[in-house]
Amino acid sequence: MRIALSLLLIALPLAAAKKPTAAQLQAQVKRLTEERDVLKERLAATESLQQEAAGAKKARDLARAEAEAARKETDQLRAALKENQGGGDAILNELQEAKLDAEETKAEAERLRAQNTSLQFKANAVPGEGDLVQLSEEIQPARPINLARATPHLKSSGLFSAKPKGVVVVQVLISEKGDVLAARLLQGLPGDSPDAKGAGEACVEAAKHLVFDPATSKDGKTHFKVWQGVGFYLE
Repeated sequence: MRIALSLLLIALPLAAAKKPTAAQLQAQVKRLTEERDVLKERLAATESLQQEAAGAKKARDLARAEAEAARKETDQLRAALKENQGGGDAILNELQEAKLDAEETKAEAERLRAQNTSLQFKANAVPGEGDLVQLSEEIQPARPINLARATPHLKSSGLFSAKPKGVVVVQVLISEKGDVLAARLLQGLPGDSPDAKGAGEACVEAAKHLVFDPATSKDGKTHFKVWQGVGFYLE
């Protein structure tokens, strides 16, 4: 059995041929898988940031509404105080409590505003050495340097059953030094057979032994930590 390994990179050119070969089809599968992984990562990061910003905005709006309600209640108490001076002590106490509530609400609104500002700053911040980043046009992806040694050890479930074939995609967390910190199955072989499951587990284990030239900025001066896909072509 011959096993071909290939790193899933971004923006690979499409193969143009009237009658594509098997290698060209594999290249197209690889490119489409890479683009899908990149889009998933970008979408996950964008959705996460949008959810945090939306939550902060919702909490801020709620705090504003509560502050406005407290102000109206304070105005009502003041009006009642003018109409009935006899209950001045009780009304003053309630007024004081309303003021305290309004101050607490205002403080909470300020805290949420600061949190929202911090989230926006993080979204716009320039990543530094060792930061976890999303792959983009500004980031050069990591490049494997020991693909030939990271071979999945496949086993068939039966004596006469063939070894599994197909494409398995594993996502690896690569440190700024090029080491694999974690690996997880992103796309396994079709079906729920023991052979398909075993192939996925074997590819995940093999991916943990990969070593990379780390992802860098375009000028190559800053090294980043990234999640990146690795494709295992089982033949």
